[in-house]
Amino acid sequence: MGSMGTLYALRAAPRSTPGDTGGTRARPAGVNRSCGAVEFAPPGGHSDRMRISTTLILTDETIRPAPLARALEERGFDGLYLPEHTHIPVSRQTPAPMGDPLPRPYGRTLDPFVGLAAAATVTERLTLGTGITLVAQHDPIVLAKQIATLDWLSGGRLTLGVGFGWNVEEAADHGVDWHRRRDLVRDRIALMRALWAAEPTAYEGEFGSVRASLAHPKPVREGGPRLLLGGAAGPTLFAHIAEYADGWLPVGGRGLTETVPQLHAAWRTAGREGTPALVPGFVLPSPGKLAHYRGLGAEEVVLQLPSGTRDEVLRTLDDYVRYL
Repeated sequence: MGSMGTLYALRAAPRSTPGDTGGTRARPAGVNRSCGAVEFAPPGGHSDRMRISTTLILTDETIRPAPLARALEERGFDGLYLPEHTHIPVSRQTPAPMGDPLPRPYGRTLDPFVGLAAAATVTERLTLGTGITLVAQHDPIVLAKQIATLDWLSGGRLTLGVGFGWNVEEAADHGVDWHRRRDLVRDRIALMRALWAAEPTAYEGEFGSVRASLAHPKPVREGGPRLLLGGAAGPTLFAHIAEYADGWLPVGGRGLTETVPQLHAAWRTAGREGTPALVPGFVLPSPGKLAHYRGLGAEEVVLQLPSGTRDEVLRTLDDYVRYL
């Protein structure tokens, strides 16, 4: 894996201040505002080309991660994003955002980090992303190690898509206070960035803390992988993106013409330079739709694949090749 190039510019280190713990002490916000927007360099350095990535729910009944990743790279697709659900409680009051009954794959989802690790071992160019991972449902120290290890093993190909979740019962089983989950995610991102810092860095936040520690490997990009927040448009989400993320991973593209300027305004208000990354996800493609996203400044679009067998998924990939 040592021959793989680093695909992420080395920017966006976490803020820290001198501490009395033998290292440094991180502040709760995890962004160095002086660094500006994170640059994402696509394969080959063609920054003027909108990248075409893919996503699907992989399960114990679908195509496996390794053959899927090989097929994507062979056909020229740019990336693979995998979603996360640890479990789906059968007694559930929360309505599914896509409607009920919930599709069968949701209760059979592979762990995204294990799936992406399998994909990394058989590819050299394909970028790897979580789309999304439910940070609130993880121990942040363990999650920081998983993320750093996968990013290092893949040569810096990881994008961390982060969401706040929709399933109240799933989150409750992880001990998450539903009404504080956004604050919890923010706190855990900052804690993880302390562990990813170049020097041992302590962190003390509302929901967790960590001593200044030796924690290797480090992510390839200083400060951690590119971080995209998922969720519905609005002032709260855009404030979080502007504070500690690198961009937005919206579900589909409805309303983006109106909401992207709002995101840019929040970004400027927070003192960030450049513009946030826009990566529309879960897209059923058409030529007009992709042209629309590019016109809005999307640097990447994530096409929805069926959660199907090998033959079903490969047929869809062969159809989607025309969009590359």
